[in-house]
Amino acid sequence: MLSLEEMIVRFIVALAIGCLIGLEREYIGKEAGIRTSMLVSGGAALFSLIALSLPYVITLSPDAVPDILARNSGFLSVIANVVVGIGFLGAGIIMKHENRVHGLTTAAVIWATAGVGILIGIGLVWFGVIAGALITALLFLLKGFRVQPAPSAEK
Repeated sequence: MLSLEEMIVRFIVALAIGCLIGLEREYIGKEAGIRTSMLVSGGAALFSLIALSLPYVITLSPDAVPDILARNSGFLSVIANVVVGIGFLGAGIIMKHENRVHGLTTAAVIWATAGVGILIGIGLVWFGVIAGALITALLFLLKGFRVQPAPSAEK
């Protein structure tokens, strides 16, 4: 089982990377900014840590953990349900107004931020840090980039 110190480090790293990802949303004035991204990444890491710890918590003997892991992967559904829950959160952000859709990028950022939190929570900390940095860089670099539709041939 993970030590308390390892869990705390993973949680803090997830919060920090969530903060980094939320910077761009905050900078351009979107509703889901730093605090939201920190909570999404940190929460996803917490649920991942819960999933990893469950086999150790439910057993009466540490010797039974390999048997629990071999016979039951249900504890991993905790992580799968994070993805579902984040989908509902993201759906609440997306709004259609006339011919435009608003909030799609912010919803995608929340979804990706949860993925980063899961990576960090399960112990792929460096991959989560790199993914978070790349997501943040792309958000800043591609801000305002839009492909113009081709002119219509119909008149």
